[in-house]
Amino acid sequence: MDLLLGRVLAMAAFLLADSFPSRLGAAEAATVDGITAIYNFGDSISDTGNLIRERPSGLLQYIAKLPYGMDIHGPTGRCSDGYLMIDFLAKDLGLPLLNPYLDKSADFTHGVNFAVAGATALSTAALAKKGIAIALTNSSLDVQLKWFKDFMTSTTNSTQEIREKLSSSLVMLGEIGGNDYNYAFLQTWPTAGEHGLDNLARMAKSIALATELVPQVVQSVANAAKELLDMGAVRLVIPGNFPIGCVPSYLATANITDPLAFDADGCLAPLNAFAELHNAALRDAVAALRRAYPRAVIAYADYFAAYLRGARALGFDAARARTACCGAGAGAYNFEAGTMCGAPGAAACADPGAFVSWDGVHMTQHAYGVMAEMLYRGGLTDPAPIKWP
Repeated sequence: MDLLLGRVLAMAAFLLADSFPSRLGAAEAATVDGITAIYNFGDSISDTGNLIRERPSGLLQYIAKLPYGMDIHGPTGRCSDGYLMIDFLAKDLGLPLLNPYLDKSADFTHGVNFAVAGATALSTAALAKKGIAIALTNSSLDVQLKWFKDFMTSTTNSTQEIREKLSSSLVMLGEIGGNDYNYAFLQTWPTAGEHGLDNLARMAKSIALATELVPQVVQSVANAAKELLDMGAVRLVIPGNFPIGCVPSYLATANITDPLAFDADGCLAPLNAFAELHNAALRDAVAALRRAYPRAVIAYADYFAAYLRGARALGFDAARARTACCGAGAGAYNFEAGTMCGAPGAAACADPGAFVSWDGVHMTQHAYGVMAEMLYRGGLTDPAPIKWP
């Protein structure tokens, strides 16, 4: 309880401060554990403004306008009402908020955010071979890694200088891979308005298709990690997937009523089992990386546990833990794919901090803050990548 109280107070101070960390100069930013920069790769869980510079369409076309960003004075391209886990982490490290790579006028002195909402671990070509189409962005992990290399070569004079820069940096590799599975699920997902065994069968087919991707997705993350470590990264965090069976968009779209399909938390058990399957494979890959690079700190961030424990610790009732704050008011989960948050007919709740989910897909600022606390101070990232004062 003291931990959560401290987190709430810290978040309040963060949001009410006269000046945000992004306004701090290099001389003003305090250094924690020798970390002077963060380089982040990922998707919408950590994108701070790249996708909006690609002019998105489809499900994420509304993130560039209110009510996104309603609690931080307006939209920034973050898929939430406010700040994300990466923002809370940067703030706690005494660093400015990470600017998106595609903002060419930004200051990248203390790191760069390469994450793009909708991005995948596998390339669009690799997914196309599986019959899986991507509608949101082509900026997959390999593209983001190329951006990183381009940035490093353009801001340094040698590979040794890159290694020196990375020696005092924290590299966040994900979460990435969740969208590969999301797009696979969409190929055979249950049909809205139908219930019962037919939807259960379709969900099983979707999970089978996604399961075929797991080895490739995990290998893609591992390969990217190897490239970063070979370039000189010494502190690398690789997050796992969320308990996707608890996410309102999945719960609403699956449209399943059979109580046997749900676990004790009211989440779809088959989807959570799939997420754990991915996470187990990813942990094995992380263990192999540790053996290959014994001098580096290579940490696994348990997003699955942080999500569940965060919801429980905050005392959310079942409805608020699995209901979107912002939506069109459809059904028990306040999620309708055709009327996403920001679309005409959708509206945001008055108190996002009382909800885990912001728009049925992404989390609220409050939930992200609690997750960041549990992950980086509460022991859910192993080994601990940061020694806090």
